[in-house]
Amino acid sequence: MADRYDFVAIGDTVTDAFIKLQDTSAHIDIDHGTREICMRFGDKIPYDDVFVVPGVGNSANAAVSAARLGLASALVANVGDDYFGTECLNVFRAENVETKFIAAHAGYKTNYHYVLWYGSDRTILVKHQDYPYRLPDIGEPRWIYLSSLGPAAEPLHADIARYLEDHSSVKLAFQPGTYQMKMGREKLGGIYRRTEAFFCNKEEAQRILETDEADIKALMRMIADLGPKIVAITDGVNGACAYDGAQAWRMPLYPDPKPPLQRTGAGDAFSSTFTVALMLGKSVPEALAWGPVNSMSVVQGIGARQGLVTRPRLEELLKEAPSDYRPSAL
Repeated sequence: MADRYDFVAIGDTVTDAFIKLQDTSAHIDIDHGTREICMRFGDKIPYDDVFVVPGVGNSANAAVSAARLGLASALVANVGDDYFGTECLNVFRAENVETKFIAAHAGYKTNYHYVLWYGSDRTILVKHQDYPYRLPDIGEPRWIYLSSLGPAAEPLHADIARYLEDHSSVKLAFQPGTYQMKMGREKLGGIYRRTEAFFCNKEEAQRILETDEADIKALMRMIADLGPKIVAITDGVNGACAYDGAQAWRMPLYPDPKPPLQRTGAGDAFSSTFTVALMLGKSVPEALAWGPVNSMSVVQGIGARQGLVTRPRLEELLKEAPSDYRPSAL
């Protein structure tokens, strides 16, 4: 039987290689409403620099976020028996994230993604290894945080749903990744119905619900109809919103001290920090104020982990917030 943890994150981990493109080597084009990054085909494209960041991914970022905020945190993930897998494990150990639920598979590679960093935004080239996914004995943590998994992990979701049926005291935070959205809300019905706190951005909510509905309050209610008790949706420069089944609130962005360096990991920082706030007994409006603080900090650094704050630092930033940084009824 596993020790009891506050926060167990389940999802893929990866090494991100950030390739910072020169302003003169690429440009953004818009065709039929879609923004595309364009470079000369068949040419040699110069870049400014490369930064390799191991041990990231939606759930990995959340596990580190929870650990830095003072919780007993663990990660369920898979790596290969290669250099990059060892490097990821070393990152989590240094961050006080329990690694005994991370399986290292002989003959497999560790997930490795290439991040084309242009301006303050990025395009990620992704490849998920087809690991033999399984749910280890995680005991009975206070919360599970479920996020991005590769397509080979589809059967794992049924195992997670059964685990949650058998452990009614365990609460679930769900931040669906790309493949989980592709699986569809019907196939993941058991997960949605068991979710305590749900997170996505506005465009993802429309994709999940297969709707053109633009009103964020309506989107949150539609997500809540799938089962989640609390729904939080981020909305770019418009901040974030949350709904607890009765009341909805909007929260502005926490002011950036300087223009964002890059935006990778901002959503993970928001969702994990919101979840930690709930775990610490904060109300939904209070949790909604916590999340953007960590998002602001993350976009000031390189990668999804560097800027994650400790709880004392988060509380300090909340005290320094301007008077208009507060939730308003939606």
